[in-house]
Amino acid sequence: MHDNGVPLFDWQAGYGAFSVSKSSLNRVRQYILTQEEHHKKISFEDEFRELLRRHGIAFDERFVFG
Repeated sequence: MHDNGVPLFDWQAGYGAFSVSKSSLNRVRQYILTQEEHHKKISFEDEFRELLRRHGIAFDERFVFG
């Protein structure tokens, strides 16, 4: 992006990717539409950690949001 003249643009250091069942699509859409309000109750970081734990995904806290 920098090579294309887009100022102040950086890629994040890491990523997380999860698939979504078609049967859960409406719930996911609703979550996306209301996530700003939702994250007033629980931080994105805490929710992401809980998602990893709930699905048995091992992680090292030093590298999650480092």
